[in-house]
Amino acid sequence: MLTSTDRRAAFRKLHVSGCFIIPNPHDAGSARALQHLGFKALASTSAGFAWTIAKADNRVTLEEVCAHLAALCEAVDLPVNADFEGGFAHEPAKVGANVSRAVKTGVAGLSIEDSTGDAAKPLYDRTLAIERIKAARAAIDADNSGVLLTGRCEGFLVGQPDLAMVIDRLQAYSEAGADCLYAPGIKTRDQIATVVKAVHPKPVNLLIGASGLSLAEAADLGIRRISVGGSLSRAAWGGFMRAAKEMAEQGTFTELGNGYPGGELNKMFN
Repeated sequence: MLTSTDRRAAFRKLHVSGCFIIPNPHDAGSARALQHLGFKALASTSAGFAWTIAKADNRVTLEEVCAHLAALCEAVDLPVNADFEGGFAHEPAKVGANVSRAVKTGVAGLSIEDSTGDAAKPLYDRTLAIERIKAARAAIDADNSGVLLTGRCEGFLVGQPDLAMVIDRLQAYSEAGADCLYAPGIKTRDQIATVVKAVHPKPVNLLIGASGLSLAEAADLGIRRISVGGSLSRAAWGGFMRAAKEMAEQGTFTELGNGYPGGELNKMFN
């Protein structure tokens, strides 16, 4: 197994040039499967993990997330980026303390969002949001861990699709110490290209769900990293729920025939 130092160095190298997919497993098994398929790095998904423990997204605890991150890092020999939501705290100092805990799980990177979870005021004030990124940066640097910090602006996901505002925040997060920038929800080529240009030379993460650009098309726009959020988890739940509903509502079992072969799964995990 590679050391945390090795994985963190490899993760940073992936951001230097080209474009790579960083898929989002929801547990140790799905992480191992993605490693088996040849992906070079993985990222956790807050929603996907929450559903595995019968919780809604953004309802898990810091302790649950840190245990989950440690399990992912132990399951694979790849860099793991943590979806660390909003740092599980409001105040910068507490965000920093929580980031320090996350670093100890062995992750190679983590992201901090600027969403509050409050529908009446969905984004933190700009100044506070910047201070939260600075606190995360300081916590990462305290022991020279080399963990890569991603700064996220959630404007497009919380009903504030103001590209100028999003770019202003991403630039501020970059200056505050974010190594990678992320604006989940941007979709058009113009939006993506504008964000990439605005934060250059810092790398940009692009979220792609059920539809969107291909890897090659995203690379042409200057994207360095593509994640899929909870999409793989939703796909897995889709198969599960279709089969379960068929049994419950019709008393038939045809959907079970679409499952992945058990023998192949045993080979992969052997």
